[in-house]
Amino acid sequence: MIFEIFKMAFESLLAKKTRSFLSMLGIIIGVSTVIAVFAIGQGARNAVDEQFAGLSAKSIMIMGNMGRPGSTASSKLSIDDVKVIRDNAEHIALATGIIQGNATVSYESSEASYSVVGTDLDFFQIANQKIVQGRMFSEEEINSKDRLVILGSDVVENLYTDKNQVIGSTITVGGKKLEVIGYFEETGGTLGRTSKDEAVYVPYQTAQSSILGSQGGNLMVTMEADDVNNISIATEEVTKILRTEHKLKDGQEDDFRVMDAGSMVGAAQDSASLMSTVLTLVAAITLLVSGIGIMNVMFVTVAERTKEIGIAKAIGGKQGNILTQFLLESVILSTVGGLIGVIIGQSAIPIISYFNLMTMSSSLSGPLLGFTFSAIVGVFFGFYPALKASKLDPVDALRSE
Repeated sequence: MIFEIFKMAFESLLAKKTRSFLSMLGIIIGVSTVIAVFAIGQGARNAVDEQFAGLSAKSIMIMGNMGRPGSTASSKLSIDDVKVIRDNAEHIALATGIIQGNATVSYESSEASYSVVGTDLDFFQIANQKIVQGRMFSEEEINSKDRLVILGSDVVENLYTDKNQVIGSTITVGGKKLEVIGYFEETGGTLGRTSKDEAVYVPYQTAQSSILGSQGGNLMVTMEADDVNNISIATEEVTKILRTEHKLKDGQEDDFRVMDAGSMVGAAQDSASLMSTVLTLVAAITLLVSGIGIMNVMFVTVAERTKEIGIAKAIGGKQGNILTQFLLESVILSTVGGLIGVIIGQSAIPIISYFNLMTMSSSLSGPLLGFTFSAIVGVFFGFYPALKASKLDPVDALRSE
């Protein structure tokens, strides 16, 4: 009996193909949107994980306030602050200053613009960067402003056709010739807004005096707390030290920003979650509207088939059978639309990722939630029209035109 009811419901939908397709269209779009939303959210979370993968959990960064929205304090952050922090902060194990800027980097016929990072040995320990080939700078080389450089992995890939040529070669950075003494393994991480893999690293004094100049780069102080549990204490400690060093009065705004790895990761994850939530609400509204569309179509269907319902009841059709038939029509519309939406949504992810239009990553949650929601929409919005059809009086139904 159930099979016969299902067959009748399916045949009724096929009889009105255009109407059935238009009813499913909202469900298709809604489910595809849900899948896209979860793919974007998963892609954003993956990007956050990759961005901070090479950052120690004990890392703390200090940047100047210049360019910060709403800030009126001018930045006094300087390389001298690093020594003050080292000497006075009890909960800071390592501290180093880095100067960042951009410069043209060339080797033979290859040329491109990359980030230039001037720093000392402590930085590489904090940043968890490891040499693939070659060696680090020595303290003597850093202090004597030797023109040496270590390359990020992407720089090597773009400038060299043979990696055996890297060590000992001479490249031009900002018009200055530097000897390459090593290159780092790929990290996928960032330094502020700079990709670690797309940077060249030189001694701080070399970057400041020969390449970027005293005003040509942005200074950032990066540190590591002595223990992951002391991050908050270390942050407060450094803030007090710098306020004293910069002679800031009570109530005066900090002329620097202190950020720890946890807060940076948390802020990035919160942004990704907020984006996913907003897009999910948009998708839910789309499915809701499509559900209302299905309800309207079912009401029209009941009105058109009033006489058919009367005949069915007159020959012994039960109220439950009629309810099941019309409810099945609604569920078929929503579930078939949901399946098509899943196929379209899942197929779009690799295509969008291939063309780098947006960062997306497949997740099981998107298709499951989208399809489940589409089935619920069919039941919820199809029940009342089906109930109304099942309660029609057979005599009144047969008299209707």
